[in-house]
Amino acid sequence: MKKIFAIVIALFFICNVLIAQSLPVPSARQLAWQQLETTAFLHFTVNTFTDKEWGEGTEDPKIFNPTNFDARQIVKSLKDAGFKMAIITAKHHDGFCLWPSKYTEHSVKNSPWKNGKGDVVREISDACREYGIKFGVYLSPWDRNQPLYGTNAYNTYYKNQLRELLTNYGEVSEVWFDGAKGKNAKDMQYDFPGFWKLVRQLQPKAVLFSDAGPDVRWVGNESGNAGETCWSTINKDTLAPGKADPKYLNTGDPEGKSWVPAETDVSIRPGWFYHSSEDDKVKTGKELVNLYYNSVGRNSLLLLNIPPNRQGLLSESDVASLKEFRTILNETFKTNLAKEKAKGGLTDKKLSTFITVKENQPVEIDFKNAVTFDRAMFQENIASGQRNEEALLEYWDGKEWQKINEFTTIGYKRLLRFSAVTATKVRLTVLKAKQPIQLSEVGFYKASDGE
Repeated sequence: MKKIFAIVIALFFICNVLIAQSLPVPSARQLAWQQLETTAFLHFTVNTFTDKEWGEGTEDPKIFNPTNFDARQIVKSLKDAGFKMAIITAKHHDGFCLWPSKYTEHSVKNSPWKNGKGDVVREISDACREYGIKFGVYLSPWDRNQPLYGTNAYNTYYKNQLRELLTNYGEVSEVWFDGAKGKNAKDMQYDFPGFWKLVRQLQPKAVLFSDAGPDVRWVGNESGNAGETCWSTINKDTLAPGKADPKYLNTGDPEGKSWVPAETDVSIRPGWFYHSSEDDKVKTGKELVNLYYNSVGRNSLLLLNIPPNRQGLLSESDVASLKEFRTILNETFKTNLAKEKAKGGLTDKKLSTFITVKENQPVEIDFKNAVTFDRAMFQENIASGQRNEEALLEYWDGKEWQKINEFTTIGYKRLLRFSAVTATKVRLTVLKAKQPIQLSEVGFYKASDGE
């Protein structure tokens, strides 16, 4: 009996180890991508000059003429606002190319801008390197100008253009795909496996975005809101670009077998391209901060679209909102009240240092003196997977523990907002977790009044 009992115990521990090892984890490129937190989209093409959101593909290239185009102004504005990458719409659905592609005449080479010698992609990529932010591209699979569209030969055409972008502009950190498709070409079968294989070959550090990954998934809406519960895991085998349930993408799947974190894309304006009629409808800095909490603060990444105007610049109103956005965030998070109070490297800003927290074993932080706070931040060491399912945050009122907030997933980052609390102690209790969580960072902050 003793031998049988020992074998059972050994098998129990082996099973636990196997379960612990079975959690999906991010690749190096996914982990680096998540830590960027805020990236920018630049929607810019003939639509900017036709005042449309979707072009027809019949536009005369001569309409494209941003006479004051300044990639340095654009990228510096993003850099100053804390954005870590810029993704340019190298080609939208209209098929107009912002670089002089040798595979089509529908491009900047036939525009009056710089006498047909200009290259928007080149100037944006160069400015990104100058200001030290990453560079990405969006190449629409749908092409309303290309005669080959709707045939298998179009996939070769697309790969040729993709190769141009991946070999002529230095390091590319994200390649953005979607499943948009023309109504008159429903039988068009995009060779996504072939597209992705080409990126892996030519830009192995780049993350690949689409509705279903393979590296980064859509958050399921364009309003800027990740799910209150947001898992970085999904089952992607049943999904495809353009064929995914938005609700599923919004929350992820706690039982998902693949690590495919959510990217929250939203525009600073009602539209994705510049329209002068929307100059008074630009989201304020405070509204952008709210998007940050609802994306980055829910284990996602914020991809904010800021469209260049007809001059080829970011408009003053947009830049002013970006500045306000960054000022508020810097002011709110400049002082971590838990610094030097939380033990175990929980305030060293490194995911790789952590404490292991089991269910119902509270982590208590003693501030020593009374402090006032209305923001809390938690991070898991996601390099080892995502584990927290339910947790409770409380403060000590001098007599007993009082609830501040009960929440679900943490993942890369969880931000909580609540009415101001004054306390000498707080505690976090993991109520339910897939495995003991690896808590890497905690923070308590007081936001400026009205923020």
